[in-house]
Amino acid sequence: MKKLNAKQLREMWINFFKEKGHAYIPSASLVPENDPSVLFTTAGMHPLVPYLLGEKHPCGKRLVDIQKCVRTGDIDEVGDDYHCTFFEMLGNWSLGDYFKEEKIPWSFEFLTSPKYLDIPKEQLAVTVFAGDETAPRDEVSFNAWRKCGIPEDKIFFLPKEHNWWILASGVGPCGPDSEMFIDTGKPKCSDSCNPSCSCGKYIEIGNDVYMEFVKKTKDGKAEPNPQKNVDTGFGFDRLLYISNGLESVYDSEIFMPIIKKTEELSGINYKQSNETKRNMRIIADHIRASVFIICDGVTPLNVGQGYVLRRLLRRAINCASRLGFEGSKLAELVQVVVDIYKETYPELEEKKNFIKETILQESDKFSKTLQQGIKEFEKVSNYCKDGKLSGKTAFRLYDTFGFPFELTKELATEKGLIVNEEEYEEAYKLHQEKSKANNDKVFKGGLADTGEQTTRLHTAAHLLQAGLKALISSDIHQKGSNITAERLRFDFNCDHKITDEEKKKLEDFVNDAIKKDIPVVCEELSLEEAKKQGAVGIFDNKYGEKVKVYTIGNVSKEICGGPHAKRTGELKNFKIVKEESSSAGVRRIKAIINF
Repeated sequence: MKKLNAKQLREMWINFFKEKGHAYIPSASLVPENDPSVLFTTAGMHPLVPYLLGEKHPCGKRLVDIQKCVRTGDIDEVGDDYHCTFFEMLGNWSLGDYFKEEKIPWSFEFLTSPKYLDIPKEQLAVTVFAGDETAPRDEVSFNAWRKCGIPEDKIFFLPKEHNWWILASGVGPCGPDSEMFIDTGKPKCSDSCNPSCSCGKYIEIGNDVYMEFVKKTKDGKAEPNPQKNVDTGFGFDRLLYISNGLESVYDSEIFMPIIKKTEELSGINYKQSNETKRNMRIIADHIRASVFIICDGVTPLNVGQGYVLRRLLRRAINCASRLGFEGSKLAELVQVVVDIYKETYPELEEKKNFIKETILQESDKFSKTLQQGIKEFEKVSNYCKDGKLSGKTAFRLYDTFGFPFELTKELATEKGLIVNEEEYEEAYKLHQEKSKANNDKVFKGGLADTGEQTTRLHTAAHLLQAGLKALISSDIHQKGSNITAERLRFDFNCDHKITDEEKKKLEDFVNDAIKKDIPVVCEELSLEEAKKQGAVGIFDNKYGEKVKVYTIGNVSKEICGGPHAKRTGELKNFKIVKEESSSAGVRRIKAIINF
């Protein structure tokens, strides 16, 4: 297996697919644009959903990228050898172009060719879809892998729970996949041992998803997708540590500098104990994730993306406390993360001071939270009977005061009390279930919902931004948006609350454009030409060489991926229902149409 550094691996991936006719597109933001189905971009396909559903991409039908992602579903596993909350996904895409027969030999070539990863084919194992009532057994993929030289006993047919891919929202493009694994050489855990086991014999390194289907509603059936797509995802962090023969992702060049700095801050050796190692890994992971999340415009809050960020930072601060240093010192790790990634993501260098300040402010807030929690603990501990502290009380300290359960246990031990951990876990699980149910209610729809109302609201957001620039300030820029079938939410920089008079003028501006029934015209231009024409766009570094520009008469001209109405008259009527603060210097407007 070829040893590669991070830069070499990035370049190898991009160049491999460029040679096969793919256009390189930069990473999109971690905060999904106009997609309320998830809080963060959790997979490389998220920013490309409109194109997977048939929208024409300005860079063509073959794309390659390296997409930033955040997933917190396995947050409790962070600290082991390979789980991370932030990661990069190496991706390539066929938008209705090639399919299984072409893609599988390419995956095999990248994995095994001496020119690329040079993994001995004897170390590879793959899985394919076993088939069910939705789609048949994937004999095409099976035969393609066999033709490449993978022996039949290393090709495993697995059911939908293992070899079917769809977004976490349960809607959108979907289909069978074929996953690729390294066989570590460990003995089988049983006669039925296969890559779906968790015994450690097989480590997943890549996945080809064949999006032959689409689900329009969460409870609906998967229907054939008129456009058959391929979505390939290889975990960058995982490939890096495997190709270098390391024990874990945390031993690679993208984590060790953070861990070395943490050793310096704590005065403790990383390998002193398993507990020390775990705490330093959590700090390294959570601070790296936080740096990227803050850079993409999120600040700590008690809801949404801000809640996830707050949780990451407070877990890191708690780990720092266990290692004997103040949480505020975690801000010193920001520069280390920036130095590791600034060549690939130069925006980190530009925003590093803001990122540091955000972490320092959250550390200060958490310090006050801990003080409140300690006072409350002292109160409730005086009423404990039989030397026991109930799990419900421990959970209330966590839920109401943000007081970490680990600290409750430590303080309880000092007072000779035993905490009912089972009761705490029950209360915690119930809280998670309620939170998930609430999220399902709040975050319904998304880009996968490309119905007429969502499409119209997307167009209304363009008119609203044009109105804000024309009537409030030409310096106003979009800071984020979230669109469902019911309403649009638009965040923008502004130094004052929008007055009732200004809201009325904004409504009149948008409704005037609607009454004129202006055509919405789409053009594919180079980024340079789009800028020359005065097109509005945010995060320029996210765009490829070609972009889609949507023009609405002389009212609006924006770089955007769509989808949009064909004429403004389709919007019927526009009404602002709420205006509020989103964060410091950022206002939020919620609006509806056709009411």
